[in-house]
Amino acid sequence: MKPIVFPKLAATVVIACCFFFNQTAAQAQPTDKKVSVAKKDDRPSPPAEATGVIGDLKLKINYSQPGVKGRTVWGELVPYGKVWRTGANEASTIEVSRDCKVGGSMLRAGKYSIFSIPGETEWTIIFNTVPDQWGAYKYDESKDALRVKAKPSKSPEFNERFKFEIKSDPQGDGKVSLYWENLMVTWEMR
Repeated sequence: MKPIVFPKLAATVVIACCFFFNQTAAQAQPTDKKVSVAKKDDRPSPPAEATGVIGDLKLKINYSQPGVKGRTVWGELVPYGKVWRTGANEASTIEVSRDCKVGGSMLRAGKYSIFSIPGETEWTIIFNTVPDQWGAYKYDESKDALRVKAKPSKSPEFNERFKFEIKSDPQGDGKVSLYWENLMVTWEMR
């Protein structure tokens, strides 16, 4: 009886396939073990920073700038009555260099995330003690340092991109405003 050649051929094909797939997988693996992540500047909602001085109070706000892109923002994209990250991507943060008053209430020096609860006639601005978080997905009300009320009003101009501004006057009083679409919301700081 003659030996069957088929198993030898099959074994050769299996070995060749294994070699081919191992080579292909090795080429697909990055040589650098760092994970490739899109730069923040390349995001649809790019990062931005607002800085300012009110008297001797130094402020720095880091946030991301979503665009209107033809959408209805208030009441739809950003629902009324629900906690919002107040920007896009990571939660917006504010750093205050010293204890200060926000809308008449005391806020200790430090870094906070800024959340808000938008409303048609009144907003709640929230300073939360957990600055490093993504969006409002893990927002915890028990970690709030301060909540203040603010009134929305019509912005002097249309703002395609969300933004913060810090303004001060010679008496040492100041205001922080957020702008997006046709809306602005302002609160006092000193």
